[in-house]
Amino acid sequence: MATPASVSEVSAALSQHGYLPDEGLATAIFLSLTLRRPLLLEGEAGVGKTEVAKVLSRWTGGELIRLQCYEGIDSSQAVYEWDYAKQLLHLRTAEATGEATSRGAAAIENELYSERFLVKRPLLRAIAHREGPPPILLIDEVDRADDEFEAFLLEVLSDYQITVPELGTFSAADPPLVILTSNRTRDVHDALKRRCLYHWVEHPGFEREVAIVRLRVPDVTEMLARQVAAAVEEMRGMQLYKPPGVAETIDWATALGKLGTAQLDERTILATLGTVLKYREDQDKVRLHAGEVLLKKALERATARA
Repeated sequence: MATPASVSEVSAALSQHGYLPDEGLATAIFLSLTLRRPLLLEGEAGVGKTEVAKVLSRWTGGELIRLQCYEGIDSSQAVYEWDYAKQLLHLRTAEATGEATSRGAAAIENELYSERFLVKRPLLRAIAHREGPPPILLIDEVDRADDEFEAFLLEVLSDYQITVPELGTFSAADPPLVILTSNRTRDVHDALKRRCLYHWVEHPGFEREVAIVRLRVPDVTEMLARQVAAAVEEMRGMQLYKPPGVAETIDWATALGKLGTAQLDERTILATLGTVLKYREDQDKVRLHAGEVLLKKALERATARA
């Protein structure tokens, strides 16, 4: 893929592939592509951080390679491991056919650590990529990994190379486009942040969220999209345990469309809360406000600028 010429080109391309960025995010992505620097996206869960990597993959044609981080992740899950079952089968086959005797044990053992028995995990797959557009390496929820793994990531992202002792060093011919995401359950270390460009992803404003719903759920009417976006905006101000993100807004609009809903009402809100709120405590809080406050404010907000 050719390097984009401007921020507006990035914004237009992302929109064409189903993602409506604000100017700040489009600028961060443009700089990441232009400078070939990893991009760290932080923000609350559900604001669309992971979706950035997916839409970049659709746009560039590069393979999306996802590394999901979690507490205790180590190199065997992230970089590579040896396929022990396949190695054992190779040994037994050599013994059964007499190959081990004719060729010698040392020759057979040397074959065990060839690339045919190497299982490439996401980091090595992204580094060792050779054909087609550079892949999109998504390092998702990096804040869930521990300090040691974060330090290892810093080393990999500095040189874009990984050493496998038995085989040598794999270096990226064309470095992957790297997107890291964090829900900020803990602070990512400054050293890793310095290696990356950074952008905080906010919940979209009302009008942009309406546009996102219209783009992703084209079957719903303009008015219903505005009512859904307004209701979600109101929920986010209710100090819920898990405020709904953009993904939940889209899910809710999709569900309402499937139900043939033309306009929100109290009964519909209560019946479909499970598509937008995933904690019982949050649903109970909204139920108390659905008729008296939530619906009234949502309808007023939806019609104010229609």
